[in-house]
Amino acid sequence: MSSLTKLLAAAAVTVSLGLSSVAAQQLPDLDGRAIVAVTENAYVPLNFADPATGEGIGFEYDLFNEIARRLNATVTWELSSWDVMIQAVRDGQFDVGMDGITINDERKAQIDFSDSYLTSQQLMLVRADEDRFDGAESFAANAELLVGAQAGTTNFYVAVYNVLDGDEANPRIKLFDTFGASVQALQANDVDTVLMDQTSANGYIGANPGAFKVVGTPLGTEDFGFILTPGSDLAAPINAALAQIKADGTMDALQQKWFYEFNSAQ
Repeated sequence: MSSLTKLLAAAAVTVSLGLSSVAAQQLPDLDGRAIVAVTENAYVPLNFADPATGEGIGFEYDLFNEIARRLNATVTWELSSWDVMIQAVRDGQFDVGMDGITINDERKAQIDFSDSYLTSQQLMLVRADEDRFDGAESFAANAELLVGAQAGTTNFYVAVYNVLDGDEANPRIKLFDTFGASVQALQANDVDTVLMDQTSANGYIGANPGAFKVVGTPLGTEDFGFILTPGSDLAAPINAALAQIKADGTMDALQQKWFYEFNSAQ
């Protein structure tokens, strides 16, 4: 065995032992504490209503329910529109919120974040037969093309500053109350693209075979985190459970379920 091979093997063992150590760590016991969690049910495959039952399902539901189970906590789920969710969590109306919320400095000034549970990139979702543009530059060059977005979201700001001219009042940006409504508008030919992260794009493409595709190159990378009331004592337990979930393979299994298996089942 060469010296390089030995070094690589030793490094692999070290990483494996490190992950095993995290996975085996004792988590805080919240002694049945009730946690009120809020989401929107409009962000496939992260959170949405099951068409058959109306029950809230998705990657974020499964992930946070697993966090609560490991911490010996109970979760009550509530719904809120995106535009008031951060304020409501900041004011203590809910203990934790999630809706594919990007961790950034502006939001950190208002609320606390957990560690990142998902890293994704912004892409341009278009109708499957779209041939008028193939990325941000050619989209911007055609003044007739419209982008659908939800005000105040990462998708909106990427549309403003990475695709168009930096004017938040640009009439080429059509605003919708929910993320799902913007995708419906795209499908109905009312707008020509909707920006979204890779995982959500995969979800919509998988759930609607032949309806959508993505064009162009990624427009940016973002990390998603749970939002918490400032100073929340839930931050450390949630982060500890997240680390364990990542280390023991549960996170990989949840991503497989919602970003691959769920798509192919539609």
